[in-house]
Amino acid sequence: MFIRFPMNNYHVLIPARAGSQRLPGKNMRQLEDMPLVGHSIAYAQDNGFSNVVVTSNDKRVLEYAKKAGVEVIKRPDALAGPEAPVVTALQHAVDQVRKKYDAVILLQPTNPLRPEWLLKEAIAVFEREDCDSLMTVSRNEHKLGTISNNQFIPYNYEMGQRSQDLEPLYFENGLLYIFKTQFLKQGKLLGEKNYPLIVDHHFAEIDIDTEADFKKAELYLKHFK
Repeated sequence: MFIRFPMNNYHVLIPARAGSQRLPGKNMRQLEDMPLVGHSIAYAQDNGFSNVVVTSNDKRVLEYAKKAGVEVIKRPDALAGPEAPVVTALQHAVDQVRKKYDAVILLQPTNPLRPEWLLKEAIAVFEREDCDSLMTVSRNEHKLGTISNNQFIPYNYEMGQRSQDLEPLYFENGLLYIFKTQFLKQGKLLGEKNYPLIVDHHFAEIDIDTEADFKKAELYLKHFK
């Protein structure tokens, strides 16, 4: 028997601070028919969520989010610097919202492309497994190693080994996170019982921090669904 949260007990948070150094203004950069932040807003709304909040210190982001019909919270500049952890911004947002929610769904604007089915599947797994948190991961397909004294030292394979025979390793792809709200009070996003939901999809490769990342997202949006 697992706990099933009603849809209105999930709070979707979208943090979108200003001040990106590698790709200035990226959250409002137009990706096809909407800005980057708009893709995460639309994804939540298309999945039936009305409890959506955008937290930002960027005036343009806040104005866009209002027009998109979601709640906005002005993030204090003290919580919006390049060194500020995202958990502090989320804590601030949750504290500002009147209604209290059992769980938070975190959607990052820098991961604008997500499979349509992913959110509903993630919620189903989160409830079925009764976990503290859930994160999406994807399998690494690269031969990795370290460098020491100008020597390359294989980490996850042996020289000559076929790539299809690699030890299964996974990376955090950032597509979405779900966690019980109580962990924010402890300054955490992920609990001890953290479920890794494996996503085998091209969109898991998109995480926008540079111009090259953005161009890659434009290409993937045209060719993959």
